[in-house]
Amino acid sequence: MTVDDAITFLQKDPALSNIIDVVGKYKLKKRSGHFAVLVESIISQQLATSAADAIFKRFKDLYPKFPTASDILATRKSKLRTVGLSSMKIEYLKDLAKHVEEGRLNMRTISRMSDEDVIIHLTQVKGIGRWTAEMFLIFSLGRQDIFPVGDLALRKGVQMLFSLPEMPKPKEAEKLGQRWKPHRTAATWYLWKSLRQFDKIG
Repeated sequence: MTVDDAITFLQKDPALSNIIDVVGKYKLKKRSGHFAVLVESIISQQLATSAADAIFKRFKDLYPKFPTASDILATRKSKLRTVGLSSMKIEYLKDLAKHVEEGRLNMRTISRMSDEDVIIHLTQVKGIGRWTAEMFLIFSLGRQDIFPVGDLALRKGVQMLFSLPEMPKPKEAEKLGQRWKPHRTAATWYLWKSLRQFDKIG
C-alpha cells in the first residue's frame, strides 16, 4: 500500500477529505534506531518537550555514542540521576535494557512481529504502556493501521471531526475509526494535524 492509496481511500470520507485538502499530502517520518526510540520515549514521558529534549541530550552526553543495553545496565543509578532522570525512569530504562540484554526483547526481529505481538512484547517492559507501544508501531515500524484511541489528541480530533458534544471514550473512538481501516495510521496523522498544536509532527 502506498501513500497515494491511503489518501485516495481516506478522501472517500467527506468529513476527513476536508482535512486532507487543508493539510495536504500525508508525510509521516519514520525514525531509525528502535532501541534509541524506546529509550527516548521512556525519558520523555509526562514531560514538556523542552524539558524532555534537555534531559535526553544530557543522557546521550554521558556516552561517546548512543548507549547499548549493556552500557545502560553498567551505568550507576547515581550517574543517571545527574542528568535529571527520576528514580522511576532509571528503573524503567534499566528494565528495558535488561529485556534487550537477556533477549526477551529483540530489536532485530521486532519488525517482523504482528502489531499486537509488538504491543505484548513492549508492554512487558516497566514504563512502556500500550500508548508508547502504538507510537513505536507508527513512528519506528511504519505500520499502516494503528489507531491509538488512548491518545487524547486523537480523540479530540475525532470529537471535532464529527462535531461531538464531548470527547469520545476510547471504545467509541475505536468504533468511529473502523471506517478508515486499513489506513488508520494515516487517518490518525490527519486528525493530529487538524489540531494546530501538532503542526510540527512528522
